[in-house]
Amino acid sequence: MTANQKDFVPAISEIAREAGVLLMTHFYRRVKVEYKGEADLVTVADRQSETLIRERISQLWPDHDILGEEGGLRDTGSDYRWYVDPLDGTTNFAHGFPVFCVSMAIEHRGQRVAGVIYDPTRDELFAAEQGSGAYLNGQRIQVSSTEHLAECLVATGFPSHKRHKNPNIFFYHQITLHTHGVRRAGSAALDLCNVACGRFDGFWEFNLKPWDTAAGVLMVQEAGGRVTDFKGGQFELNGYETLASNSLVHPAMLAEFEQIFSGNGMEPLPSVHEFKA
Repeated sequence: MTANQKDFVPAISEIAREAGVLLMTHFYRRVKVEYKGEADLVTVADRQSETLIRERISQLWPDHDILGEEGGLRDTGSDYRWYVDPLDGTTNFAHGFPVFCVSMAIEHRGQRVAGVIYDPTRDELFAAEQGSGAYLNGQRIQVSSTEHLAECLVATGFPSHKRHKNPNIFFYHQITLHTHGVRRAGSAALDLCNVACGRFDGFWEFNLKPWDTAAGVLMVQEAGGRVTDFKGGQFELNGYETLASNSLVHPAMLAEFEQIFSGNGMEPLPSVHEFKA
């Protein structure tokens, strides 16, 4: 099988939907939550979903490498590598908040060639193939046409681990002041999909993992958007900075980031005492 063959997306879509059905079965039961580390949650749903996905990939493409959030890397030296997040939005899932998804992408010699993200609560399946565009439930999608940052609705995320050591609250505050608003839904993969289909005009987050972004970044790029690091450099799957937009407001978002990093023009965070007064 070569990277140019067009049978990845149908197969990935079928696997993602099957995993989504499994997740919803557990979601309705409100499964028991475990901790991996101080704050990161994991459930039996995460583990069973990844097991299912790995089994299906291995059946169809037994020689492919797989990197999954729960199971780590199976590295055989293949030219193909899968990036699997069996449940992106575990904290939401564990609390009964219906914003989570299955995210899968395949890479060929360092180039991501196809990806699927499935939201089982809305039955929304996002799919993208390199050079062929991005789709939502079979319909072509594009990023928004918003040109001015002040008119944008954007999204971000915060880590579950060591939030107090993450500077994103300052970015959240400043960019809230210069846009229509910032949303924090708890699933980076879905945030990227929402940029791809024009619901959001931009998205940023620190310290995401490859399985968080592999499919979603491809989705944004194939929908006509732009993805970089926080200085406008090339996005790196193993990097720590993800900035996605409709491309039109990307320079303005980069300018905001430059100001925040330099500490210039920063509005002070409001005092609770002053607010009460």
